[in-house]
Amino acid sequence: MAIAAMNSLTPNQIRDMFLYVGQKVVENKPFLTKIDSAIGDGDHGIGMSVGFTKAEENLKGKEFSNVNDVFKTVGMSMISSMGGASGVIFGTMFVGGVKKLEVKETLNLQLLAEIFEGALEAIKQRGKAEVRDKTMVDALQPAVYALKESVEKNFSLVEGLRKAEEGAHQGVENTKNYVAKFGRAKSLGERSLGHQDAGATTVWIIFKSMREWVEEGLQDD
Repeated sequence: MAIAAMNSLTPNQIRDMFLYVGQKVVENKPFLTKIDSAIGDGDHGIGMSVGFTKAEENLKGKEFSNVNDVFKTVGMSMISSMGGASGVIFGTMFVGGVKKLEVKETLNLQLLAEIFEGALEAIKQRGKAEVRDKTMVDALQPAVYALKESVEKNFSLVEGLRKAEEGAHQGVENTKNYVAKFGRAKSLGERSLGHQDAGATTVWIIFKSMREWVEEGLQDD
């Protein structure tokens, strides 16, 4: 499984990583549903499960020649299957992340940071949310900052993902202190305080699962 101690992933390894990520998101459907039911429509867990299940269908058994196509496949699977704001926003995270990048044949920490920095920019442009608005941006932005800092410090891929996971998790915790400014939760005003955002939680699960997959590859090497 490992290439250069898992610091560089081939397109097909990225495919396998996202298959693992999808499994973890699906496993967390009840958890995400519970979180979203507290202040949202209660359908976030279902939507994310549908999106990643579709991504699995479009990834499994397929050979990929470049990094960009794997991310595009995941994103377009979400956009086409989930519907609603979550499908567009999470689809944008994967499609938008590689939209302005040259086609790459391998993924390292620097490219991963560039992809998610592009994803953050694309999501902000589309959804207009900022940190403290109680959305997925609250988890994604600190994760991106952690990835960029990890590149500067010459961390390994798994170390960078661990820092991104930690940043995302802290972002999730921070959403408990924010009043929601988007979606159904917006109408609750201060009643949304004390509850974490479901979209931010999913972002954390994604980074956590990516780190787990790479870490397992290191152990197998």
